[in-house]
Amino acid sequence: MTKLIVICGATATGKSGLALALAQRCNSIIISADSRQVYREFNIGTAKPTITEQKLVPHFLIDVCEPTYTMTVADYQQQAQDLILGQRLKVIPPIFLVGGTGLYIKSIVRGMKIPRVAPQTELRSQLISMSQIQLYAILQQVDSVAAQKIHPHDSVRTLRALEVFYITGSPISDLQGENPPDYPILQIGLDCEVTHLRNRIARRTQSMIKNGLVEEVEYLCQKYGLDLPLLKTLGYQEIKQYLAGDISLEKAEELTVLHTGQFAKRQRTWFRKVSQIEWFDAESSDLLEKVWSRIQKFMNDDK
Repeated sequence: MTKLIVICGATATGKSGLALALAQRCNSIIISADSRQVYREFNIGTAKPTITEQKLVPHFLIDVCEPTYTMTVADYQQQAQDLILGQRLKVIPPIFLVGGTGLYIKSIVRGMKIPRVAPQTELRSQLISMSQIQLYAILQQVDSVAAQKIHPHDSVRTLRALEVFYITGSPISDLQGENPPDYPILQIGLDCEVTHLRNRIARRTQSMIKNGLVEEVEYLCQKYGLDLPLLKTLGYQEIKQYLAGDISLEKAEELTVLHTGQFAKRQRTWFRKVSQIEWFDAESSDLLEKVWSRIQKFMNDDK
């Protein structure tokens, strides 16, 4: 049976490089679990694997949609599950799932049931005409289970729960749940001390700017306009401020490092709650061999 190996952790911990080396040893493939790398043309600021790296190992779910499209978790899950099933039919073990988007990874390893209801513009416009207090009161009536899990002030989740209810006729709580896959999964996490991680983030940010991040952001702003949601994400927003003349390039770099560090802290918190993850020190000089040893044991289990 084909097995799945997850390589996860905070940004800048070296997940992509480690996965590339491991996948080459296994003659395998890599499925990206990064919510920004799915978009075409967003390359440098997302630390997307280079064309050369993608030639060394087949990469999937990179450059699969236009920046103007919104890739939902449900979309990602369906495409990733289809890829895993397709590779299993070819009997190519193992498959590597690599990235730092915790919800993408959870959707696969836990088999999350996600209601397939696209955003309903007209319905939402009607709902938001009411106050959050009114909306939450309605939610308590139609889906008390969901209401217990949603904070009364959480307008985004309240609106989504009502949207699903009015479109499907079923409470969102009835449509959610989990259906874990039947194949074995090994989850490897990379982490290091906060100081080391901050230095990694600083070096990578500096490298991105050196390799053309400013030019990339300038091109994307001209092509898609300043209001494109992706241009408000890490690295792009700060460089956009520099291009607008609001801050210096040095300040943009400083803010990118700061904001990326804050994001990494949230990622660490998310992944640390997953008890199944086996952690390795990203700074270890023999990291590759340590992880490789664990993978060999995993692949030989139940043989």
